[in-house]
Amino acid sequence: MNFTRNASANWEGSIKEGKGNITTGSGALDKAKYAFGTRFKDEKGTNPEELIGAAHAGCYTMQLSGLLGENDYTPNDLHTDAKVTFEDGEITKIALSVSGKVPNIKEDEFVELAEKAKKICPVSKLLDTNITLEAKLEA
Repeated sequence: MNFTRNASANWEGSIKEGKGNITTGSGALDKAKYAFGTRFKDEKGTNPEELIGAAHAGCYTMQLSGLLGENDYTPNDLHTDAKVTFEDGEITKIALSVSGKVPNIKEDEFVELAEKAKKICPVSKLLDTNITLEAKLEA
């Protein structure tokens, strides 16, 4: 399967006083606000690190679902959090935490498939940073 996805960003002004917006080709984001304050403070809007975290969590969770299916398991629920750490001008770590409700699977197999998903997820492969994973099977 081959495809290309599109997104765009627009920025006006200096880095600290300026503002911008981000739009995705699908329309899921349509001129979503971002600025110095949304990136480095807690102002309302988005930022690149948050979007990277969302992309990574989404891709990883789908990858894990696919691996579970290949092993004859259908998850009732998978939830992944991605914490993106920005330090001294670079992304230094992404901590993934996944919990799953998957009938008939043993915890060690769930953890094994979760680790494999982390390694083969296309977004994980793209990112040049330390990626950690905590996986928990729920009853």
